Amino acid sequence: MYKYKQSIGGRIFDVFNVIIITAITFICLYPMVHVLMASLSSPSMLMKHEGLLLWPQGFHGAAYKAVLDNPDIYTGYMNTLVYVFAGTAVNVALTVVAAYVLSRKKFPFRNFFNFIVVLTMFVNGGMVPTYLTVKNVGLIDSRLALILPTAISAYNVILMRTYMSSIPAALEESARIDGASHFRVLLSVIFPLCKPIFAVITLYYAVGNWNSWFNAMIYLNDRAKYPLQLFLREILILNETNSLMNANDSGIEQIQISENIKYATIIVSTVPILCIYPFLQKFFVKGVMIGAVKE
Repeated sequence: MYKYKQSIGGRIFDVFNVIIITAITFICLYPMVHVLMASLSSPSMLMKHEGLLLWPQGFHGAAYKAVLDNPDIYTGYMNTLVYVFAGTAVNVALTVVAAYVLSRKKFPFRNFFNFIVVLTMFVNGGMVPTYLTVKNVGLIDSRLALILPTAISAYNVILMRTYMSSIPAALEESARIDGASHFRVLLSVIFPLCKPIFAVITLYYAVGNWNSWFNAMIYLNDRAKYPLQLFLREILILNETNSLMNANDSGIEQIQISENIKYATIIVSTVPILCIYPFLQKFFVKGVMIGAVKE
């Protein structure tokens, strides 16, 4: 059997590849490791530490206790779950229908509507007109204000449309000959073949809804409707950690543990969405590669 012998230049190239990929991996993972280790560190030792943080500086779990004892965290979690599940369902449903229509070659004015969809990626009304529109339709301080204004993404429509366009037209034609309607073709023929891109779109929308806080800050007045990320913003940006700490703590101890609370809050709010990705990774990679190439 012929045995391939790699050249010296090929070996050097592989070594540089490994070094570069290892460096990129470390750059991507280290911020998460730093936040996790900082959240578990002793407040006083963390304040004195300098340089890389690869392990806890004295184990200390008071920050997590303070975060989990805060009722706002649970309120934010429940609201975020509502926004994620309801919002993602609306997002995906509208995206699938829009992509199906725009991918049909016999659809009248197909190129015009495709142009309009792409145009929205470069031109939009702006924040003030959008706010006035939401206000005029009575959605201020409503949960629907976080779902309807961002109900569909032009980029995701284009991604799914491209994927659907790669499906052989003969499959649809055979179903139409058998008397299937467009709705039946979409559910029984097109949709089963779009599971990879469907998983990708669902993940995109779910992550976007999970991380969303700006619309909530603008449209919501009732704290009982705040998503988790808005409470996280208050803790990180506005430094409102006093409500999370005991009133009998000294000022220095409050300042020290407030840093741990920030890190612990990030971990608590990030881990759930990170746990979803491994289950969708197979479909995610396949969907992105196929959806980005039109045959």
